[in-house]
Amino acid sequence: MTERWTDADIPDQSGRTVVVTGANSGLGLRTAEVLAAKGARVFLACRSAERGAKALDIVKTAAAGAEPELVPLDLSELASVRAAAASVRERTGDALDVLVNNAGVMATARGRTADGFELQFGTNYLGHAALTWLLMPALRGRVVTLSSLAAVGARIHLDDPNGEHRRYHAAAAYGQSKLANQVFTLELDRRLRASGGDVISVAAHPGYTATGLGSGMARSYSNTLVRSAIAGAHRIGEALFAQNVRQGALPQLYAATADGVEGGDYFAPGGLGNLRGRPVKVPPLAAARSESLGSALWDVTAKLTGVTPDPA
Repeated sequence: MTERWTDADIPDQSGRTVVVTGANSGLGLRTAEVLAAKGARVFLACRSAERGAKALDIVKTAAAGAEPELVPLDLSELASVRAAAASVRERTGDALDVLVNNAGVMATARGRTADGFELQFGTNYLGHAALTWLLMPALRGRVVTLSSLAAVGARIHLDDPNGEHRRYHAAAAYGQSKLANQVFTLELDRRLRASGGDVISVAAHPGYTATGLGSGMARSYSNTLVRSAIAGAHRIGEALFAQNVRQGALPQLYAATADGVEGGDYFAPGGLGNLRGRPVKVPPLAAARSESLGSALWDVTAKLTGVTPDPA
């Protein structure tokens, strides 16, 4: 791998089936579009039917092989996660090559999922963990899960993951959810290797990319002044410092398709501070490498979601 890698280097994906969560916009849409253009059969897993349909039209235009399909998925509702997993398994005949756990919300106002979880932890982490376990019988290739630079310095509160007994801080909650994604990635890979299967679990992050999450964060606040201030700050920051989605999607595309990727690998932009640039392999955070934390989070996740882990 070199820092010269682009999506033009992705090998032919004909015959491969991929699920991309949050494929209606940003990194997910770009990932779905590129993989479809390379010949993959792509399932766009989206919460909004309207935005999903628009994204599907875009991906159809790019598709070079099998026609892309839409899967309703609301990661903030476990019933929806179960229904989406069942739909994918039925429609693929239990033959799924790649799952890209891409969707997410960022630094939102305090909220709860349909199942009562803190919104960011429930959506970004618990929903994806449950989806991964439910799809595991169909998987035969790779699980790619998105983390973030926000995971640096974050902490997972195993005794209070949903923030019921401490003051809510939007950025800290986001960091916890993204660190949990990274911890889960490595714990899943350890268990996959122990089970002797061929599936690998890897992670990626997009650095500082203009994905549209900033505007979504702003909309989550009811105070008009707060909403305007957040939206304005993100517009300025993205204009001055962020890379575009085409660049930002490269780490997860590399993780999903490149030869030589190994279980537990973590990919990020290769520029200064891993904020931007072509994809490179970087070390996972120390917390993510902790087997005790990984095992404990695994157990907490199973208890909260009510989903039986696969692999156990």
